[in-house]
Amino acid sequence: MNSITVYTTTRCPYCTMLKNFLLDQNIPFKEINVEQNPHLMEKLVRMTGQMGVPQSEVNGKWIVGYDPNSIMREIKG
Repeated sequence: MNSITVYTTTRCPYCTMLKNFLLDQNIPFKEINVEQNPHLMEKLVRMTGQMGVPQSEVNGKWIVGYDPNSIMREIKG
């Protein structure tokens, strides 16, 4: 079973695109909106060195930005 968490903000168009891609592919994911919890945004910066969203943690690996190809590679192993 894949573990996918997508970190987003409310007004991010790439976040919406990524969530729609995952939904269209019937890939379950957990969404965390970092606007609602600034502590989590700090965690993202520490983990990835990046401040932008979306950021996805797929099976323990970080993928920054809207990158469906990398997400699919991680899912398929």
